[in-house]
Amino acid sequence: MTLFVHVLLRDLRLAWRARSDLLVALSFFVIVASLFPFGVGAEPERLRAIGPGVVWVAALLAALLALPRLFEKDAEAGVLEQLLLSPEPAVLWVAAKIVAHWLATGLPLVLLSPLLGLMYRLEGAGLGVLAAGLLLGTPVLSLVGAIGAALTLGLRGAGSLLALLVLPLFVPVLVFGAGAVEAWSAGMGVSAQFSLLGGGLLAALALAPFACAAALRLAAE
Repeated sequence: MTLFVHVLLRDLRLAWRARSDLLVALSFFVIVASLFPFGVGAEPERLRAIGPGVVWVAALLAALLALPRLFEKDAEAGVLEQLLLSPEPAVLWVAAKIVAHWLATGLPLVLLSPLLGLMYRLEGAGLGVLAAGLLLGTPVLSLVGAIGAALTLGLRGAGSLLALLVLPLFVPVLVFGAGAVEAWSAGMGVSAQFSLLGGGLLAALALAPFACAAALRLAAE
């Protein structure tokens, strides 16, 4: 666990030093979500209907924007090869890098989501459902996206390939996350959607670090 904590803190420090990149992703999230009311009109019912989906799509695209840099800088600096050659299990430091990526990019999206939800006329409980869904769903985006980032590491046009690879896998998270707010708006329970998001998160936590470690070994060979 010492390696896990060390890599986690190191990546958080690096993310803070390159905070302009993080601000770009957050600005993209806010701008994309803010543009839709200008295009569809300001009718409260219409905004309330499309709001959850718009916020989720904006969060998905913002998370995708930051994914190519997850392993790229360490690979260019030779740090990745040193970590792969270390006697410590690769799963530990891979998991630490994914957690750091989510803390730097996914968590700010969760914290900003209620403000954007207000723009779409969501009420207090609906804002909580939106934020809770993102809290469960954005780690899945980071975990699944990390597999794509590892598989496309070092390839020409890696960003485009990464998008083509992981966007179809993000669709279930998008459907269940936005569906939770829609179910709440219809007066239905949201436990089913949250259970599916939680199950996807547990499955991704169990599988993604191992898949990333294997993909990174292949990329380093």
